[in-house]
Amino acid sequence: MKKFELFELPYAPDALQPAISAETIGFHHGKHLAAYVNNLNALLPGTEWEDMKLEDIVCKATGGVLNNAGQILNHNLYFEQFSGTPRKAEPTGALAEAIVAQFGSIEAFKDEFQKKGATLFGSGWVWLSADAEGKLLITQEPNAANPVQKGLKPLLTFDVWEHAYYLDYQNRRPDHLAALWQIVDWEVVENRYLS
Repeated sequence: MKKFELFELPYAPDALQPAISAETIGFHHGKHLAAYVNNLNALLPGTEWEDMKLEDIVCKATGGVLNNAGQILNHNLYFEQFSGTPRKAEPTGALAEAIVAQFGSIEAFKDEFQKKGATLFGSGWVWLSADAEGKLLITQEPNAANPVQKGLKPLLTFDVWEHAYYLDYQNRRPDHLAALWQIVDWEVVENRYLS
């Protein structure tokens, strides 16, 4: 029996266009994420990690187990935070207040987030996370790393592995990052912050 299943998208593959094409969703979710799930399920039997939750595996494992588990966790959070239906253009409530308190304005936060995503060398992720006191941080995480490994609560992430954007944007990573704001479901991000 498989321990982990492929995350089911809460929208149609073409729902995020033009920010993310259906073709990219097909490869990114249907091929890359599916491969991580299959790889992890094959690696777990007989190991100390086979009965752990995904977050615990990411915090405790190493090597191929960590790489595949980290990519599953990262991609699940990534795909869940988008919506193809009309949504709030910006965060509200407690999350918006925390962003303004930490970064000065929503626009200043978006600028810094995009800059961190654009300047991460190689493959990885840019994250907005909260620490135990609710303070917000933007971090660059290489490869399959996740802020939970630092004791942080992940809230929002943009994937800067080339497979996330190359079919649509080629080498224009900054354009990809700028387009993603159109599809962020801030209610999902706010719920993560308040949970």
